[in-house]
Amino acid sequence: MFFDGSRYLRVKDMSVEAPDGTARTIKRVRPLARLREALTYKVKEGDRLDLLAFTFFHSSRRWWTIADANPHVLHPDELLKPGTVLRVPKNEAR
Repeated sequence: MFFDGSRYLRVKDMSVEAPDGTARTIKRVRPLARLREALTYKVKEGDRLDLLAFTFFHSSRRWWTIADANPHVLHPDELLKPGTVLRVPKNEAR
């Protein structure tokens, strides 16, 4: 289930076989845009993705842009460890 306006709404579905032999429908991996230029930001104690997104993109809802620019990190919470250096897409930052 995806809400109207979800960035995953238009991602194509694919069918895979589960370990029990049943077919499951999942979303394909959403392709990430290649970053030509990126800013770097060193995470400080207390940083939040929504506030960083507001700082860089003037929209707290764009936190996923920072997450997508750092694909080596599997979960967004891992991006916020103090000292982590994040890539922030320069072509989208204001």
